[in-house]
Amino acid sequence: MLPATSKLCAAISYRHLRNMTGLRRTAAVVLSHELEKLAIVGPGPSKWINHVRRRSSLLSSRLEEKLYNDTEMSYITQGEEAIKKSMSILGDQDGWKLEIVAGNGDKVLSKVLPDIGKVFKLEAVLEQPLDNVYGELVDNMEKMGEWNPNVKEVKILQKIGKDTVITHEKAAEAAGNIVGPRDFVSVRCNKRRGSTCILAGMSTRFGEMPEQKGYIRAENGPTCMVLHPLNEDHTKTKLTWLLSVDLKGWLPKSIINQVLSQTQVDFAKHLRTRVTATHPTLSQS
Repeated sequence: MLPATSKLCAAISYRHLRNMTGLRRTAAVVLSHELEKLAIVGPGPSKWINHVRRRSSLLSSRLEEKLYNDTEMSYITQGEEAIKKSMSILGDQDGWKLEIVAGNGDKVLSKVLPDIGKVFKLEAVLEQPLDNVYGELVDNMEKMGEWNPNVKEVKILQKIGKDTVITHEKAAEAAGNIVGPRDFVSVRCNKRRGSTCILAGMSTRFGEMPEQKGYIRAENGPTCMVLHPLNEDHTKTKLTWLLSVDLKGWLPKSIINQVLSQTQVDFAKHLRTRVTATHPTLSQS
């Protein structure tokens, strides 16, 4: 019965195939060929169902890839590479040196990597569920300038699929104009792996956002924020922020190290204030 049905479906689809173009026709051809194979082999029902599911998943992936042009695919690849490199750095627990410990327990560590230079890692706990923190950092990304004094503006230049965006960020001048205004063009990739959220990024080139007058175009990456609920209390979120940045220009390393580590501590403080303000009921409970 099943082989006969497969042949019938293949025959019916052929009449409509002549009127299709592009991806729809390609998809129909692939599906027709798979049905013909199944008609010849004739596996049992459960095996056939699993086979179709696997092939459908593969076909969907191929079709999704065809939705993006080469430039968009290159940005997606860059975002995934930022995640890979960042998680590799965070996964190596050796060699980290303490830079700052705040009174509330937030701490910044650093180490020097051969191919990247000095990187910084913030570890902080926020008394908010993960979704609240994630929403502020991702869904409300362009509002960061409203609550973080170290950021003037974050603008999304292009969205690619559901996980990748190209952004332009303008950083505020450091206190006393120690570090002049910088800007960044970055590709960002957001992924969820179980209860863990990974927000990674790195500098990229975007033709529609050339260097801006009055700003030095700095570079970052790989950089990454990892969010996950505390095991003992899921109403709290552990934030780990890997920061790797080249501010460009001529600046003493001692000043750079001081500015970057303090920037991370300040960020955690301002983020707490923001999330508490947007979720006051939960904070008071």
